[in-house]
Amino acid sequence: MEEKNSIVKLVVNAADDKRAENIVALDMKGISLIADYFVICHGNSEKQVQAIAQEIKKVAQENEIDLKRLEGFDQARWVLIDLGDVVVHVFHKDERLYYNLEKLWGDAPTLELEGELTP
Repeated sequence: MEEKNSIVKLVVNAADDKRAENIVALDMKGISLIADYFVICHGNSEKQVQAIAQEIKKVAQENEIDLKRLEGFDQARWVLIDLGDVVVHVFHKDERLYYNLEKLWGDAPTLELEGELTP
């Protein structure tokens, strides 16, 4: 498995461990200059959003993945976690509906999270 895919797998599993909802991974190669993959998910409260973000940060550090930036943690409405080629968007459910990144990046293929990315 490609290294970036393994980072996506780690992020998805960390988010799932904190009961993130509607986890989506988008293949942004050739679409965005920012990252190769976006992982998008949401929590139902500020506390859950923070718990998801903290778990992703912890898993990244445990696996020696460079955390370039973490923004929005204190407000917990939209937390952006920059892991280089993988950027994670952890939304509060209300903000996710408002920003609708999946529609904005609708031309990006969705990665199958069952099978190749799940252990």
